[in-house]
Amino acid sequence: MGSVSYTSTHCRSYSYSYSLCPSTKWENRSIGFCSLFGGRGLSPVKVSLQSHGDSHQNVILTQDVATKVNPTAKGSHSNQITDELLSLTPTPKELNDAARFDCNENKSTVSITVVGASGDLAKKKIFPALFALYYEDCLPEHFTVYGYARSKMTDAELRNMVSKTLTCRIDKRENCSEKMDQFLKRCFYHSGQYDSEENFAELDKKLKEHEGGRTANRLFYLSVPPNIFISAVRCASSSASSAIGWTRVIVEKPFGRDSETSAALTKGLKQYLEEDQIFRIDHYLGKELVENLSVLRFSNLIFEPLWSRQYIRNVQFLFSEDFGTEGRGGYFDNYGIIRDIMQNHLLQILALFAMETPVSLDAEDIRNEKVKVLRSMKPIELKDVVIGQYKSHTKGGVTYPGYTDDKTVPKDSLTPTFAAAALFINNARWDGVPFLMKAGKALHNKGAEIRVQFRHVPGNLYNRSNGPDLDRDTNELVIRVQPDEAIYLKINNKVPGLGMRLDRSHLNLHYAARYAKEIPDAYERLLLDAIEGERRLFIRSDELDAAWSLFTPVLKELEDKKIVPEYYPYGSRGPVGAHRLAYRYNVEWGDLSLKQ
Repeated sequence: MGSVSYTSTHCRSYSYSYSLCPSTKWENRSIGFCSLFGGRGLSPVKVSLQSHGDSHQNVILTQDVATKVNPTAKGSHSNQITDELLSLTPTPKELNDAARFDCNENKSTVSITVVGASGDLAKKKIFPALFALYYEDCLPEHFTVYGYARSKMTDAELRNMVSKTLTCRIDKRENCSEKMDQFLKRCFYHSGQYDSEENFAELDKKLKEHEGGRTANRLFYLSVPPNIFISAVRCASSSASSAIGWTRVIVEKPFGRDSETSAALTKGLKQYLEEDQIFRIDHYLGKELVENLSVLRFSNLIFEPLWSRQYIRNVQFLFSEDFGTEGRGGYFDNYGIIRDIMQNHLLQILALFAMETPVSLDAEDIRNEKVKVLRSMKPIELKDVVIGQYKSHTKGGVTYPGYTDDKTVPKDSLTPTFAAAALFINNARWDGVPFLMKAGKALHNKGAEIRVQFRHVPGNLYNRSNGPDLDRDTNELVIRVQPDEAIYLKINNKVPGLGMRLDRSHLNLHYAARYAKEIPDAYERLLLDAIEGERRLFIRSDELDAAWSLFTPVLKELEDKKIVPEYYPYGSRGPVGAHRLAYRYNVEWGDLSLKQ
């Protein structure tokens, strides 16, 4: 046995194990013995497999001689055995041949199959993310990308389609076109039905051709509607999974519509996959500022002691888009803004923000703490939820359509395009602290933020200087997830001059100004994690169950009672009801203040 390792200057380190036996066979998980010295071996041979995680397997060959040789024995049989044992001594030529053995021959390979390759997500996000990883030397030396969809397409047509979405956004631009060509040569296409084991078996044959006898690891990315998940997983598992390496499946949201459908989906997936093979992707967890959230808290003494009800009066998770559905309402109308944004993206960030210090940075330790937060949360009541839907609005001579003006949306739809909610965590750290969420489409701006508003300074000496507005005295930590990533802290500061006049200023970490390197797309981080088997940013099944159990009752109540959403103009700051909700808990939305 031996190992090969390298550390990329741009990315993470990889290691591979290999066998110094070029004739090793992996059929039916058994290995035929071969010798480093010309193929002469002892019989019988014991073979054992040692697995380290699921990234590779080490092969250990041990030799036992069944016949004991008695040196005093006479006869041709004993002499024959003695001669055979002596013949095993390697010659200088054989030792030289072993030294020249090509260590690359049995390296592992990764085959990435994008199921639903002709869709928008694959074209705009997945293929560009894979190219960026390739460009920065983050992918293994041996890898293949396969597109799989029902559309009839050749390899050349797939490459042409993919090439239109690849960008040279990374620093080393001088050889970008060359790297693009190299990447596209590794992209192939196979047309097939998502519920056809025969079509997946044909894909399996093509994958094996490219794998070339190496240890084959396979990653399937399901960029398809949820109703296709189970069929695709069944076929991939039975007809195209790896026999000797790992097989993993990335599942895109939505993970059901409620607790019942989510549980059914999980049960269906686990008929064909183990939990550690399922990677439920929430791309918001791959955002750079979300990744930095635990670093900011757990590695800075100025924040960690303040992270509790004693010093924090409320936390806000804000998401806004400045556009509506505009022809894409068919999918959205079946889910609404709560299922699409709040139940997954914002709730996941909340769990990361509020969790206790994990035992380690191991994926399971972090996910255990997130589950504890979700299970500690108070059930959401209807009185703590406001829903809205945008309507047509004319501004600057331009008329913007309302949600139900979209031809793909029913005219009588009550699906919310805006929602605000107040959530509470019933534990010692966060008891009584409102966690407010707000998400909406067709609002006045586009962005995603976490806002931490701290309590007032007791007996503040400068209340008279500030006037009766105590909110001016509070500090606020703002983590701007997108766009224009930044972390800044609002502090009270004396304005230079002879008088005593206070001002509110920012201590600002602006990423574009501080770091020259462009921030990777979230899909790049998550795809790399899936290839490496890092599950920290993926959602576990019990975590998913806890999230749905929190939102399912209020979603059911909204739909059963046919609650009519509050209408707000396209491009506005949302419905007035959101302000009433915040006011009830003595909170002002941070993104609506004059000085954000």
